[in-house]
Parts: sequence; structure tokens; C-alpha cells
Amino acid sequence: MTYVIHGATGAQGAPVVAALAAAGHSVTALTRNPDAVVHGAQRVVAAGYGSTAELTEAYRGADGVFIHLPVFSEEDRQTYARNILAAVRAARPARVVFSTSGAPIDPETGGAAAALAGGLADTGVSHAVIAPTFYLENLLMPYVLDSVRERGVLPYPIRADFPVSWASHLDIADAVAALFDRPDITGVVSVGQYPAITGPDLAEAFGTHFGKDVAFEQITPEQFRISVAPLIGEGPAADVAGAYAAMSTLPDRSITAENSAQKLLGITPRSTGQWLTDIGLRP
Repeated sequence: MTYVIHGATGAQGAPVVAALAAAGHSVTALTRNPDAVVHGAQRVVAAGYGSTAELTEAYRGADGVFIHLPVFSEEDRQTYARNILAAVRAARPARVVFSTSGAPIDPETGGAAAALAGGLADTGVSHAVIAPTFYLENLLMPYVLDSVRERGVLPYPIRADFPVSWASHLDIADAVAALFDRPDITGVVSVGQYPAITGPDLAEAFGTHFGKDVAFEQITPEQFRISVAPLIGEGPAADVAGAYAAMSTLPDRSITAENSAQKLLGITPRSTGQWLTDIGLRP
């Protein structure tokens, strides 16, 4: 079995490579740098989202392709989605698994992730869509983690009473590996903690791991934008802040049990405490 992994050196792709390699599968890592060293991959291929021809060549003959869109401008992401769909139609890989990375896929909402999810359904290629909500890895950003360590405060741009089904990149990797083995499962699979947890629940888990009291602190989307802009760029940071502002009117970001990884795949995502242990985060 040969699997092609987008963003194989990144936060979401690297754990997928590791999970598939651990299961004894052959992995082709797609990167922008042909000289990159990707542990667990048999091949490293330079294929950019901007080239349909390169993607088609990379996908051809694959038993599975894992796709997620990078954090770029929405205009670029729309272009990448079109190129990916064209390559899937041309190459016809046996299976495609797409992670929305938390982006909405409701056709009425629109956006690149929605276009890609809908387009995959029209290709006739076996596929599944992984739909996480928030990533626990967001809590490792310096603005958040330094505050936990230095002030005993976990800051995040959600209400204290806002339940979220958090998931980690490790959970996504588990779901991807399982979905490649389960072509009978199609459509959307939600990955995240269920029942959903609140900000104070997160703070408590960090406090237990660090061995000290940690309190949750709601910050504004604008404060969050300022904190992440140096990491992801001004444009993407503004998009992220806008998403959090829009979310503030919702009652929660919880998955439902019906289409959860727990029910469909028999996989229970890590608790916050388990995740902190698994990544080896030191106080």
C-alpha cells in the first residue's frame, strides 16, 4: 500500500506519515523542498498546490492520498482546491481523505474547504472528509503557553462557557490511518472530544499537568490576531480572528455523536491531559 501525504513535514501531515509508517505502509511525502528529510517516508516528492500536473503525477497509482489545505489567503486556497480536484479526477487514486482543518464545509457558507469537500463527492473517487473543530496544538503557541507558565493563566478567544470538541493532530492521524483501511466509510467523520469541554476544563488539565493552579482567561479575537500574526502572517491572522469573532455568536463548537470517530471508527480522541502527556510537554 502506498500513501501520498500532503504537508508531510508540517504539524498535521507529519503525524500521518508516522502513523502509516508504524503500520508498515509505504509513504510518499509531498513537500515544497525536494531535499527535505521526512522520517518514515520512502519517497519525498516536490509537488506544489499550484501545479495540477505535479499533483496528478504524485497521485497517480496511490492507494490513498491525504489532503489538507495550507494556511494561505482564501483566494490561494480556492485555487489550490481546484487544482487538487483536477488532479484527483485525472489520476484517480484509490482513496482520498481530506481534513478540513476546522474550516466550514457547508456549501451555503462557501470557502475553499467547502468547495474541495463538495468537489470530491463529484469525482467518483472513494473519499472521506475529516472534520475537526479546534486543535489542541493551538494551545502551544507562545502567547498561550508562555502565559500558562509565567502567569498561571490560559488565554484564548472563546467564552468560558463555550464547549468545544478539541482534537489533536495525533487524533487526526489516527483517523486518517483508520479511514484508509475502511473504504466503506464515506462522507464526513467528526474528530474531537465528546462531550465537548470548556475553557476552564482546559485550564484545569494544564494545571494538573504543570502541577499548579491555572485559570482560563477570555481574550478578544483582536488580541489573538496580534499574537498569531508573527507566526502565520497578517492576512491569515485576520481571517482566523474573523472566524473567532463569528463563532462568538454560537452556543458551542461540539461534534455530534452520530458522525463521530468514536462511533464510526471506534477511535476515542485523547483527553487534554492524555495529549499533554503524549507530546511530552514539560512544565
